[in-house]
Amino acid sequence: MVEPSKIKILVLDDDTFMLKLLSKMLLKQGFTSVSVHDNGRDALNQVDDVAARPDLILLDLNMPEMDGIEFVRYLVERDFDGSLILVSGEDERMLKTTEKLVRAHKISILGYLHKPVKPDTLAALLKKWSQPVKPEAAQKIKKKYGVDAVRAAITEKQLVNYYQPKVAVTNGEVIGVETLVRWLHPEDGLVAPDQFIATAEAHGLINDLTRLVLTGALEQASIWQQSGLTLRVAINVSMDNLASLDFQDLVVELAAKYKVLPKYVVLEVTESQLMKDSRVPLEILTRLRLKRFHLSIDDFGTGHSSLAQLRDIPFDELKIDQGFVHRAWTDETLRAMYDASLALARQLDIEVVVAEGVEDQDDWNFLRRTGCDLAQGNFISKPMRAADFSAWLQDWRKRIQDTRIVVDT
Repeated sequence: MVEPSKIKILVLDDDTFMLKLLSKMLLKQGFTSVSVHDNGRDALNQVDDVAARPDLILLDLNMPEMDGIEFVRYLVERDFDGSLILVSGEDERMLKTTEKLVRAHKISILGYLHKPVKPDTLAALLKKWSQPVKPEAAQKIKKKYGVDAVRAAITEKQLVNYYQPKVAVTNGEVIGVETLVRWLHPEDGLVAPDQFIATAEAHGLINDLTRLVLTGALEQASIWQQSGLTLRVAINVSMDNLASLDFQDLVVELAAKYKVLPKYVVLEVTESQLMKDSRVPLEILTRLRLKRFHLSIDDFGTGHSSLAQLRDIPFDELKIDQGFVHRAWTDETLRAMYDASLALARQLDIEVVVAEGVEDQDDWNFLRRTGCDLAQGNFISKPMRAADFSAWLQDWRKRIQDTRIVVDT
């Protein structure tokens, strides 16, 4: 752990009183290498000095001449690899928007402080500081794969299904799984879907890919049923899959082939682009719903997963996007969006509401207090191969019995 006295801190604020106040707070907490500036130009001169370049910047937003957001842009141009703490009298939404902007610029941000700053709140953020990762140890840029490679992966069945559990919030019972495709590349190892799905969609391969995933998922559902475990198996379906009436027949035929009842099949509909012609997708989804297959609106509140879809398609499950779930218990904006999504689902008589992105016990407790139906996320389990599911299930049931995981706290 780095001693506080070794961490170089720059404080940028146009208010002289704030500069003195923050300097005193930092000094009392052992941070002795502190420099202060009342304008962005002088602060950038220090950033340009290799010997004096700060490890951490406490940044005010609303300043004359150069505001804090403009200052961040100049930090990006200088490849600043330190961290930021925003210090401002602006409202919560403005601070959150700026925090998101900083993260989008790939600059480390420890959080933000409201003026007047409290010493204990400042201390809590300072504890988050860590040395920047050296460039050679940084995560490699994700490789993108061309159409020929993706086509070969589908043809040679190099794509494998992973499964992430969905559990009942009331008692922890495992209700189902979401099927998530991965590419077991012969040279590169396990490849995430964001490295090849877009290529498949752009070059007309998404139907073949979805067929492979759907077949594997229903075959696995049948295996689980034969072992006495009946789960709802969800498969992601894009609007590109719904451009042909053949898709409905495919789903029905595969469910019949593997003897999986429609009520145990969930089609999670995602929409990466607006439908040019909604007639065929609406017909397919409505007919599947009539046959008692379940329809889920995925990532609700983001992209095109919107109120218009809820109006037009007979969904019976709504998945609240993880961006509105994790830490909603402590964030008023996220809480409002979560509450609105949950209330809307109830008003529309949607049978099941799933909260994605449940990362910790606090998220879980929040879902219990608010009455959400199902939870999904790394707190429960990361996506896993089917071969690992039985062992995880035993461990999960033991967690329920041995801990207060399903008890209100």
